[in-house]
Amino acid sequence: MYISLQELELRKVPFTVDIPAGQIEFDCPAVQASNLHAAGAAELASHALDEIRVRGKLTVKMEAPCDRCLEPASFDLDNGFDLSYVPTPEASGGEVEIKASASDVGFYEGAGIELNDVLREVVLLALPMQWVCEDDCKGICPSCGRNRNHETCDCRERAADDRWSKLKTIRVETGPSK
Repeated sequence: MYISLQELELRKVPFTVDIPAGQIEFDCPAVQASNLHAAGAAELASHALDEIRVRGKLTVKMEAPCDRCLEPASFDLDNGFDLSYVPTPEASGGEVEIKASASDVGFYEGAGIELNDVLREVVLLALPMQWVCEDDCKGICPSCGRNRNHETCDCRERAADDRWSKLKTIRVETGPSK
């Protein structure tokens, strides 16, 4: 859904969308596992600056490989959002300095914004930093590669790399630093 400045100058634009899995590319290991449902409204916050404000709420189920055991992990996202967008500053052939006050806004080019791009940004910002299937996931054994959640192994911890052992003796000789 494209939200144009021309339409926003006349009225607030409400939206309710259901986006099927696969229509938005997230460019990360996480994939959309259910319909993304979003409802809200877009409005022109400042006519002089062409600032677009998009508010609403989205719900979606995302899936990604667990960072510890590589089994599928799912995440239910239920997030509200309130985002502001201003036109991209005109570049004069070089870099453009963005003031600190503009660090909490997004930028758009052209005569409006694409709602799917806004929703993609909201989902990416809401994803957890670490994807784990369970809080107590035991992960994969670094020696044999078995999933420790399903089976145990008799592997022992690897000894530390002895190339670094000389550094340990230096610390012992000089004592801990304070």
